[in-house]
Amino acid sequence: MAFFLSSSSTFVHPQLQPIVAKMTLLDTLLFYVIHFVDKLGIWHRLPVLMGLAYLGIRRHLHQRYNLSHVGRINGQKYDTERLSYRTADGTCNHPHDHLVGSQGTCFGRNMPPSTSPYGLLEPHPAIVASKLLARKKFVDNGKQFNMIACSWIQFMIHDWVDHLEDTEQVEIKAPEEIATGCPLKSFKFYKTKKVPTASTSSDSDFLNARTPWWDGSVIYGNNMEGMQRVRTFKDGKLKISGDGLLEHDENGIPISGDVRNCWAGFSLLQALFVKEHNAVCDMLKVHYPDLDDEKLYRHARLVTSAVIAKIHTIDWTVELLKTDTLLAGMRINWYGFLGKRFKDLHGHILGPILSGLVGLKKPRDHGVPYSLTEEFVSVYRMHALLPDKLILRDIESTASEDKCPPILEEVLMRDMAGKEGERRLSTIGMEQMLVSMGHQACGAVTLWNYPSWMRNLIAHDVNGEDRADPVDMAALEIYRDRERGVARYNEFRRNLLMIPINKWEDLTDDKEVVEALKEVYGDDVEKLDLQVGLHAEKKIKGFAISETAFFIFLLIASRRLEADRFFTTNFNSKTYTEKGLEWVNKTETLKDVIDRHFPDMTRRWMKCSSAFSVWDWEPNPESYIPLYLRPAP
Repeated sequence: MAFFLSSSSTFVHPQLQPIVAKMTLLDTLLFYVIHFVDKLGIWHRLPVLMGLAYLGIRRHLHQRYNLSHVGRINGQKYDTERLSYRTADGTCNHPHDHLVGSQGTCFGRNMPPSTSPYGLLEPHPAIVASKLLARKKFVDNGKQFNMIACSWIQFMIHDWVDHLEDTEQVEIKAPEEIATGCPLKSFKFYKTKKVPTASTSSDSDFLNARTPWWDGSVIYGNNMEGMQRVRTFKDGKLKISGDGLLEHDENGIPISGDVRNCWAGFSLLQALFVKEHNAVCDMLKVHYPDLDDEKLYRHARLVTSAVIAKIHTIDWTVELLKTDTLLAGMRINWYGFLGKRFKDLHGHILGPILSGLVGLKKPRDHGVPYSLTEEFVSVYRMHALLPDKLILRDIESTASEDKCPPILEEVLMRDMAGKEGERRLSTIGMEQMLVSMGHQACGAVTLWNYPSWMRNLIAHDVNGEDRADPVDMAALEIYRDRERGVARYNEFRRNLLMIPINKWEDLTDDKEVVEALKEVYGDDVEKLDLQVGLHAEKKIKGFAISETAFFIFLLIASRRLEADRFFTTNFNSKTYTEKGLEWVNKTETLKDVIDRHFPDMTRRWMKCSSAFSVWDWEPNPESYIPLYLRPAP
C-alpha cells in the first residue's frame, strides 16, 4: 500500500491529488487509466472502441464525484400508474418524490461552489467582454453547423433552464479606460434570487423557473397557466395559425410554452414542433377514436417530447461533436451497444450498455435527485453561434445552383428578435425561413466572436414584454457565472478531474490570444473566467465546443435520459400507446420531421446528411468499416 501511495504521488498531477485521495480503490484505479490517457492527450485519437471505453470510465467517475444535490425536497409518494403522463409543472416524474425536477426547485451542482478569492468585478466584466469576447469580425463554423442548429440550442435551453430573478437591480459601469468602446457605458439588471438551502457545500443557492426534464415545456409551458394558454382543448391539439406559424396575442407576443428572449429562428422551431404535436394527435385519433381531448394531449406530448430528445441525442449532438466515437456513443445512449435493429427485435433486455438508457426498467439518478446544474448552464453559453445578419434565400427562383437558392436579402439579426422578428417572420413564411437557415453557417464558439448587437440588447420579461433597460450580454454572462459561484476555468478543470493549465500556452498556441489573456489577467491563470477559457481552448478536431465543456455534456446528456421515468420505466406502449411508440422509433432525425410537414423541401434544397449541417455540404462519406471497428481518425 505504501508503494501504491508513493507511486500515486508521483504519477497524479499534484493539484488533483486531494480529489483522488477521496476515491475508492477501484475508482482510483479507473482514474489512473483516464489520467494516463489525458497526459498523452490522445483519447479523441483512439480507435472507436477504445475511445468509448475512455468515455465510459470518465462518465462513471463524474457520476460518482460530480453530482451534488442542492436544496430541500420534501415531496410525497404518489400513484405512478395513475399519473402516467407529463404534468404541467414537472411534478410526479421521480418515482418516489413528486417534487423532484419540478418547476421552482434548485439547480444542482457538478462541483462545490467556487473557492476563488477574486471578487465579482475582478477583472471587470466589461473589460473581459471588450478585450476578449467582443466580435472583431464574424467567424463562422464552416459547413458543420447551420442556423437551424444554432436555433435548436436556444430551443433546448428554453426547455430546461432559467434562473429565478430577484427584485433588486445591480448596475455595472464600464471603467473609463474602455468606456468609449462599450456599446453601453452602464447597464442595470436583476440579481439572481438566492434562497437558503440545506446543502453542506453552500448556505444559499438558486431556483430554476423552468422544468429541467426533457418534457417539451418550451412548447407546452412550465405550469398550468402556461399549458392552458397554448391548448385548443379540442382533439388534444395546440394553437397554431393558418400559415403554420405561432399565433400571437393582442400585444404581438407569440402564444407558446416559453416566450422570453425569443427571435424568429427560435419561434420557427416552436411552430414546427407544435405542428408535430398536432400531427401526432391526428394519427392517434385515427387509431384510437375513443381517446378524448385530454388523453390525446397527454399521449401526443409524451411522443413529441421523446422525438425532441431523440433528435437532440442522435442528430444534433452528433453534428456538434462530429467524430465516429461520439456518433457511436450517442447512439449507445439511445439504442445500446447492440444497436437499433437488436432493440427493435428484442426490446430492452440487456441493461444500459447493451440496450441503452432509454427503456431501463427504472430510472437511475446515482443517489442524487435529478436537476440540471449551474455548471451545465454555464457551458451552454454559446451566443457566439449567432451571426450579425440573417441571409434570406429566394426559394421561388429557378436559378438555384447545386440545391442552393440564390440570396434574396440580408436582414440584421437585431431586427429578427422580439416582436419585430415575429412580424418579419410572418412575412417571410415558414418554408423560406427554414431553407434560409439551413443554408447559412452559424458562428464559431471562439474568442472575439460575441455578437456586437447583443451588447446592447433589449431583454424580455417572462411574459415576453420588453424590459426598460438594455443590457450588455457579454459582460452580464461573465458576471452571472461569478455571482452564482461557478468555478473559474482552472478550478473547473480540476473538479472535472482534468489536468489544469500552468501557463497561457497550455491553453492555446495562438500568440495573439496569449497576449490578450496576459493583458486582462496578467500571469494569473487561476483568475481566468470559465467562459473565456472555454472559448480560448484549442478544439478537438470535429468538435464545435471545447473538451472541458464536453465533459459536462458527457455527464448530463446521459442523466437527462436515465433519470426520467418517461424514458425508462414508462417508455412503453401502455404509456405512449403502441402507435405513439412506433412514431418515436421511426423518427431518427430533424430531417424526418421536416419531411413529414414539408415533403419536397429537403429533396429540393438539402444535399447534406443532417438538417443541422449547412444544406449544400456534401453528405457524409460512406464507410464500409463497421462503426465500432473504425480505427483512430
